[in-house]
Amino acid sequence: MSATRTRTVALRALRDAFGVFPTGVAVVTTCGADGTPVGVTVNSFVSLSLDPPLVAWSLNRASPSRAAFERNSNFAINVLSAEQIHLSRRFGSRTPDKFSGLKFDRGAGGAPLLAGSAAHFECRVTAAYPGGDHVLFVGNVERFAHDSSRVPLMFHAGRYHVPGGEIS
Repeated sequence: MSATRTRTVALRALRDAFGVFPTGVAVVTTCGADGTPVGVTVNSFVSLSLDPPLVAWSLNRASPSRAAFERNSNFAINVLSAEQIHLSRRFGSRTPDKFSGLKFDRGAGGAPLLAGSAAHFECRVTAAYPGGDHVLFVGNVERFAHDSSRVPLMFHAGRYHVPGGEIS
């Protein structure tokens, strides 16, 4: 096996091992320099601190949305509900206008807040750190809301789930 093939296999195995840990699914949003809404699907969101209220998430350095997140001082984390698999797929794709036809409000700094989300956190960027092939963003939570009647969307072993079962 070539060195490139061996590395590819090893990276896939590492990704599969990471996938054993169930995560929530969120769409992180901000605005481009011209005010255009920007968003990406992530499963790397984590609460970092309660006092002060901090969250962290990471974005692939190769993402075309990276510049918008690095330039804007605000972002919003929209925790997706079970009914929003289509949004996870849409914001995880290369669709040019991911917000076309979507209902959303504007939060802090103009970051889009997606209707129907289980929760959202409006944040001000406090730091961004390079980390291998990703950038780690840390944000101070300025406002938040949640709807406890909505079932959160989860991701585990390459598939979507809800508490209690798998969904397609």
